[in-house]
Amino acid sequence: MSVEVERKFLCSADTLKTLEEIGAVCVGQRQFLDQYFDTPKFDLTLKDMWLRNRKGCWELKCPTPVDRTEETSGEQSKAAALCTRYKEITNLPEIQTRVREVVKDVCERRETSSSQEDEESWLSKINLVCFAAFTTVRRSFTLEEEGVQIDLDQADFGYHVGEIEVLVPEGGDVQSALEKIERTARKLGLTGDQRVEGKMNVYLKRNHPEHYAKLLSEHVL
Repeated sequence: MSVEVERKFLCSADTLKTLEEIGAVCVGQRQFLDQYFDTPKFDLTLKDMWLRNRKGCWELKCPTPVDRTEETSGEQSKAAALCTRYKEITNLPEIQTRVREVVKDVCERRETSSSQEDEESWLSKINLVCFAAFTTVRRSFTLEEEGVQIDLDQADFGYHVGEIEVLVPEGGDVQSALEKIERTARKLGLTGDQRVEGKMNVYLKRNHPEHYAKLLSEHVL
């Protein structure tokens, strides 16, 4: 299990040129379909929990509380506010356990499931349905600085966004990851003090405005 620390940025016509100038190395391009699941009442996403299937692999992203003991200056605090941090769970039995803890009222009314059940079975038993599906073409780059990856994503609904990402082992040094991201952002010439919207935000705003509005009202987005 790891914590994903990430800062998104808007791509421009000069992004590729800038990446080349700062010595980023392209490590490949791939295309994938993401499917996101929740209950009809949005029990998961209203808790900022995002259940995704990508190429047959499940992942649950859960919010990670900010460590108030981290020593940060004003500038460091601003940089941290531009980033998101989520715990990534990829073990399916653990994902099923976490999800059932959130939607336990539904589970209690349905048959208890085993970890060996098939995909459709466990989803239907706790009333999970796909609320978002989109395809992304991703180009990935690495820098000399250890652990930093830059992804340029083009979603099939017309949104182009970049991500600077550092994965931190659970219990690892998140502050170091934030500093790496900030250094990379400066190299890329990123400015602004507002978080850039991710693919899901834009997808929901365009395709499911009621869901989007509910998440906004609960300060998830």
